[in-house]
Amino acid sequence: MVFGVELRHNTVVKLAQSKIPAKVDDPRTRDLVARSILENGPSSAATLAARLGLTPAGIRRHLDLLVSEGVLEAREPRSTLIRGRGRPSKVFLMSDSGREKFEHSYDDLAVSALKFMSAQLGEHMVQSFANSRAEEIERKASESMSKKTKKSAALAQFLTEQGYAASIQERPLGEELCQHHCPIAHVASEFPQLCEAETEALSRLLGTHVQRLATIAHGDGVCTTFIPTPQTSSANRKVRA
Repeated sequence: MVFGVELRHNTVVKLAQSKIPAKVDDPRTRDLVARSILENGPSSAATLAARLGLTPAGIRRHLDLLVSEGVLEAREPRSTLIRGRGRPSKVFLMSDSGREKFEHSYDDLAVSALKFMSAQLGEHMVQSFANSRAEEIERKASESMSKKTKKSAALAQFLTEQGYAASIQERPLGEELCQHHCPIAHVASEFPQLCEAETEALSRLLGTHVQRLATIAHGDGVCTTFIPTPQTSSANRKVRA
């Protein structure tokens, strides 16, 4: 799991284990329902009821409130998922505003934790954490990319699966890896070591020096990383030599 997502997963597990009663006016239960959708993706009322151990009627009341508050959206399921007869159940997913709300709450917790770590144990511990996170991304990406022929496209696909909404843009001297979303942007704005370690991991995965041109954490609209073609990379090394 990427940093931040693991915090969300642990929180949902702990809340589920607490067996919170499904009261319609209980914001803790609504929070539990919303977090479950954030963790597991679009879900029907029946799926949520089974997952959280709540009654379908209770779940639906919470879902209606979350939709009215703009936290969730209700949509018809994709046709490929429809099987059997009868009207298919709607699925509920996190809205953009709902996702932003939950991500920022976790971001604030992560920033506080890293600040405490830095103050109590030293700034080098933050760097160690950044390196450890980057190594975990590299390990998982390597497994995902191992059977793909085009490394940059495979990396973009992996990052998209991790919540970065990544794509590859062709450029005259190479390619640009564009990450249209950053799950840790707020945290990285406070601790740039996270971006730096991540960039080094991308370089190792692609087998070439890459250059970060822009980051969401620093206020840019997209995280952009330039990936030179092998010929360009070799020429640059010769010039520096």
